[in-house]
Amino acid sequence: MSVEHDPLREAAYLKQCLSEHGRPIGFLLAAGCPQSVKDANGQPLIPAIDALTVKISDEMAKSDTADAYGKVVANLQADGIAKPNLERILTHIRALFEVAGKGEVRGLDSATLKKLDEAVCYKIVEAVKRELPKEGTAYRRLASWIQARERKDPVEIFTPNYDLLFEQALEEHSVPYFDGFVGSRKAFFDTRAMEEDRLPARWARLWKLHGSINWWRTEGSDGGIAYRGERVGAADRHMIHPSHLKYDESRRMPYLAMIDRLRAFLRKPSAVLVCCGYSFGDEHLNACLDEGLRGNALGALFALSFGKLEAYPDAIKLAGRLGNFSLFAEDKAIIGTRNGVWAGKEVSGSVAVTWRDNVAKFTLGDFDEFGNFLAELMGSAHLTPATDAK
Repeated sequence: MSVEHDPLREAAYLKQCLSEHGRPIGFLLAAGCPQSVKDANGQPLIPAIDALTVKISDEMAKSDTADAYGKVVANLQADGIAKPNLERILTHIRALFEVAGKGEVRGLDSATLKKLDEAVCYKIVEAVKRELPKEGTAYRRLASWIQARERKDPVEIFTPNYDLLFEQALEEHSVPYFDGFVGSRKAFFDTRAMEEDRLPARWARLWKLHGSINWWRTEGSDGGIAYRGERVGAADRHMIHPSHLKYDESRRMPYLAMIDRLRAFLRKPSAVLVCCGYSFGDEHLNACLDEGLRGNALGALFALSFGKLEAYPDAIKLAGRLGNFSLFAEDKAIIGTRNGVWAGKEVSGSVAVTWRDNVAKFTLGDFDEFGNFLAELMGSAHLTPATDAK
């Protein structure tokens, strides 16, 4: 017997969870979110990694490291990777650097590899250093919702994104937030402030799980000190970059403290975590979610996925064994470990679902549509002028 899920009932339950005063509310918002925002040319504000790879590869081909970059790509293609993305490319560069020493490996010496690493990372930073357009976006609607909501616990935003779009939206709406750093001229990372967490509930928490383009670290025997803001010296470096090393770095400060905040959130009674724009491709984040949901039967995770369910095999595995993990895609859903299609094609008029070509589509996996969902939940009377322009 086939399983059917009622989209309007599930949307209503999500609304109820987000409306309850006593529930801790968190959002895990990943790379798909800035893709929902379009620039003046109708293109994603920050492209996905494949499109970003093409963009940066084109720019690297015009740089003074073009030959070295070409060798790296050729090496990967010779190893059977026809279209290596940025993570593969950076992983290869850093792996070669670790073994090059004073010699050469695969036609590249350590000095060239270091220069190439810095050049690619600089291009990544430049690509994600964007601002929200003047029109209202889901980022602003989320910030407006946080500002208007009366709550017992602070809203917590977890993101692996490096950009500053959440910071922009929160500040435009005068939403106070804490991100683990304290200070003004050269804000420094303060683990004790994170652990004690005595700030008022009206302060949102913003946890950048993989770092940020405005994070820096001084070099030193102790691993250095983390700062946020303007670059503090020529020897400092960004604390980001997609490569095989990100899993090792996630076990260091300040990344370790950031992932610990996610673990702590998932332990809260009746905690609700809403995921949007996340493909469930990060093993260490998936392990954290798995552990947290298993240890908190009253907690709930709603994953709002863009496109068809089959595109998320890792999420399907998790939702198939965790009863408190609801996975919503446009064509199907897994709710209470039961995989089924959306039912009720005769129903229409909800912001949660649309019917196109007589096929049911649950549309909240689009971050922009989720912003509309929050606006509907909050009521237009609470929307601030910053929603429309800034």
